[in-house]
Amino acid sequence: MVVFESSSGLPLFSSASDMDFLMDKVRRYIVGIDIPSREVLRQHENYAIQRAYDSRSKSVYLESWGFFSDNGTIFIMSLPLSNIRESVHLANRFLAYVGLAAIILSSILLYVTIRRLTAPILELARLSEEMSHMNFEVQYREPRHSMQELRILGNNMNVLAERLKENIGELKSANNQLKKDIEEKIQLNEMRKEFIGNVSHELKTPIALIQGYAEGLSEGIAEDKESRDYYCEVIMDEANKMNQLVKQLLTLNALEDGNDAPVFERFDLSDLIGGVVNASALLAQQKGIRIHFESPGPVYVWADEFKIEEVVTNYLNNALNHADGEKNIVISIHRESGCVRVTVFNNGNPIPEKDLPNLWTKFYKVDKARTRAYGGSGIGLSIVKAIMEAHHQQYGVRNVEDGVEFWFTLDCTV
Repeated sequence: MVVFESSSGLPLFSSASDMDFLMDKVRRYIVGIDIPSREVLRQHENYAIQRAYDSRSKSVYLESWGFFSDNGTIFIMSLPLSNIRESVHLANRFLAYVGLAAIILSSILLYVTIRRLTAPILELARLSEEMSHMNFEVQYREPRHSMQELRILGNNMNVLAERLKENIGELKSANNQLKKDIEEKIQLNEMRKEFIGNVSHELKTPIALIQGYAEGLSEGIAEDKESRDYYCEVIMDEANKMNQLVKQLLTLNALEDGNDAPVFERFDLSDLIGGVVNASALLAQQKGIRIHFESPGPVYVWADEFKIEEVVTNYLNNALNHADGEKNIVISIHRESGCVRVTVFNNGNPIPEKDLPNLWTKFYKVDKARTRAYGGSGIGLSIVKAIMEAHHQQYGVRNVEDGVEFWFTLDCTV
């Protein structure tokens, strides 16, 4: 509330409804009345600021009264302290709300700004962690509005991951190749040791026999012609076995190294088998074995005739050496879709199932005593395996009723 009064006591302006009360109050202040009811806060030459108690409203007011510079115009301003406190409280609340809103808004802006700055860094950290776990498939994808330095760093990490992936791939390939080479070297070394052991074992007996009988001849143990002829026959027989073993080893080595590739030609398989059977007829007769082969007529195949003849010969010799019981050998030719299947059956004891896969291994013998009796070296079926694999054909063995059956296939022609 504000009241302006002239020196003559006339009101000039008033914003209060109780103007008379205020005019009366300011007169009393001028003449020094109501001093106990007020407390001067600041005193100046022309005005004073005070705190006054109003008995009517039982309220404390903050007042300012005095004279203008013309020393004629009096003014008084009075405002309840409760209103001031309420205004201050409202102002404080307003400032608190504004400050809280400002803090929240600035926090959001700060979070967004920091997020935009740290998101690429966090992505780079994630990529580096993935790369530490040997995952080089990850790629840095450049966020929008990212810093140029981070973009450069991310692109460099992509290049690094790609190069590491290529280099590690090359190292893995080299390592695998090295492992393979080492394994092959170990395998070759084992095969070499096994080969030397087997050859030494196969040659040891004939060499010992030749040496023993030769020493007997040189010392004159065989005095009569019949004994000398027997000694010489044993020496020649054992030398022949050694010669056959060396030839088979050379043949097998050439086949396994690919130096003796098959020469394909068209020939009559039935005629070839008939020739092998006729060549073995005398040996079969001596052993009391009957060979049964009924030619189905011309059967033309596409293969190496010389090597297939060796396959048939090895199968037939194996059957002659193992035929037992009724001592029958049956050779058959069966036409199948696009090929022919040749089987060689012989009566005899079945081969233990555990030994069947090993029959094609060099020097492997199921019955070593019996093999030695007929002079087998354990190489014949290995030669069969090498020849059939060079022809890219199938071969195998199985136990059947009353005996064993070996077989192989060939491509037939019209």
